[in-house]
Amino acid sequence: MSANAGAAPFTYDLRQTRVVFASGALRQLPAELESLGADRAFIITTRGRSVTLSSLRDQLGDGLAGVFDEAVEHVPTSVVSKASAAYERAKANVVVAIGGGSAIGLGKALARGSGVTLAAVPTTYSGSEMTSIWGETDANGKRTGRDQRVAPRLVLYDPDVTLGLPPDVSAASGMNAMAHAVEALYALNASPVAVALAEESARLLAESLPRIVVQPDNTDARAQAFAGAHLGGRALDIAAMGLHHRLCHVLGGSFGLPHARTHAALLPYVVAFNAPSAPAAMMRLARALGATDAVLGIASLGRSLGTDVSLGELGLRDTDIARAADEATATEYPNPRSASSAEVRALLTAALQGDRSYLVNV
Repeated sequence: MSANAGAAPFTYDLRQTRVVFASGALRQLPAELESLGADRAFIITTRGRSVTLSSLRDQLGDGLAGVFDEAVEHVPTSVVSKASAAYERAKANVVVAIGGGSAIGLGKALARGSGVTLAAVPTTYSGSEMTSIWGETDANGKRTGRDQRVAPRLVLYDPDVTLGLPPDVSAASGMNAMAHAVEALYALNASPVAVALAEESARLLAESLPRIVVQPDNTDARAQAFAGAHLGGRALDIAAMGLHHRLCHVLGGSFGLPHARTHAALLPYVVAFNAPSAPAAMMRLARALGATDAVLGIASLGRSLGTDVSLGELGLRDTDIARAADEATATEYPNPRSASSAEVRALLTAALQGDRSYLVNV
């Protein structure tokens, strides 16, 4: 019997990232930064986090070197330049990104540009804090890539900091994490490790997100959603991104659609497109969702969360479809089913119109 009997060959990289997951974990930030040899923290966040920042100012004291609170979606290069200049002036030796994908994405951009150590305190359920994937947007659209330098060395998960996250934002960011799990399940380079992480991620998210929408102060559900997001991010970190992420990056970077809500709205349509070419992944996804059919299960979850809006409602126009499809198919990318520009136009048209018949007729 060969050494690989029962499993296909696979490779993936492990890296050093310390994860602290606990209620009240935010209070451990000063001690955790000290363990990294960092004593001057530069905080990156978005506007409106005065309560969290006030707490951190008290905790860090003289160890707080500066704050940049202008992080925005899709990480525009103009904001990266402004944040980089502020970081240099602060003479810090660690960047702490506190927030969702906008803040963590900007933190990754600084780490990629300067090599500074990055710590992350996620406040939404995207899971991007567990990946080495970066993205930046300029006049030519959104560019993405992988770089070990951008992966945070420290991640603090504190479910308490998500209690103020509105139910609709919680649901959309959780479906962003679900997209990480889904794409890892059918990735062409998916290993048994990625598949196991992804299936458990999908199960945790499917169970917790509806509870959060009904009971926003349910700390157990929020902790479960955080765990699901963490596992989904880990899965995508060791698996390739496919058609879904390609489309979301195009729609966000070139057309300004909101990141998490676009992930949530588009996911059922991409799952429907890929389903015939990924039967094993669909079986696992259906099992995780507690459904008999993966496509209908993911669509049903979106309806229960209120994330099943059309791309038209998010700002995409009929006249954008052809350009978006051409941009998405301009270069090759891994996906279980090849997609022509015409097929992507059909997918985007259905998602723009909210045409659910596509989910069963594709």
